[in-house]
Amino acid sequence: MRDLLFKNLTSNDHKRRIIASSEIIDKQGVRSIIRRHFICSIREVQSKELDKPAPYLYVLKEHNTKEQKERFFCKIKGSVCAVHKDRFYLIIFVHSLRIDLIANPQQVA
Repeated sequence: MRDLLFKNLTSNDHKRRIIASSEIIDKQGVRSIIRRHFICSIREVQSKELDKPAPYLYVLKEHNTKEQKERFFCKIKGSVCAVHKDRFYLIIFVHSLRIDLIANPQQVA
């Protein structure tokens, strides 16, 4: 069995976008839950005040044999500068991925 959920949210001025998806799969006695998020924000800045935030990476992996669960989480933040018609823009983005693996109780021997 596979369940999918997809969301695409955009602000009225098109300066912020959120894309999210969730997927649940039951296969061979293991339930996999995968969640992905992407957030993007665009702002106009003056070239003098261009202050890019530092890139960021966070990774977490947990393994619990007693409860038969595994979890993986990854988050990446970054920014890009762009020029369009002599105007400077700062594009800030965040990606995140979360994966949960859980053993189904009726399938465990």
